[in-house]
Amino acid sequence: MRNNRKGTHSIHQLHVHLVWSTKYRYDVLRNEVQLRCRDLIRQSCDSMDIQVLKGVVSKDHVHLHISYTPKTSISDIVRRLKGRSAKMLLEEFAHLRKRYWGGHFWGIGYG
Repeated sequence: MRNNRKGTHSIHQLHVHLVWSTKYRYDVLRNEVQLRCRDLIRQSCDSMDIQVLKGVVSKDHVHLHISYTPKTSISDIVRRLKGRSAKMLLEEFAHLRKRYWGGHFWGIGYG
């Protein structure tokens, strides 16, 4: 009962461990791309009232253990995290635009 989050009319404790990878598992999340991806995920989580309990941005995938509110579905969380981070990373790093010329940075799905 120590990690409960309180809403107006509810008390909840919703945790999920999310994992998703780059398209074709290319090792592109290195150095400044890795740091920028981490910052973008943090910003998106803050805007959606999501607490990141643990998270790792590896060279070809992302692990997140998050606590979220019941008003947001997991699919919506993943859609917003992957969508915003992909858009911003492809805009900011030219070498990623060359590799992912179709605009699809993340692989399909999540676990």
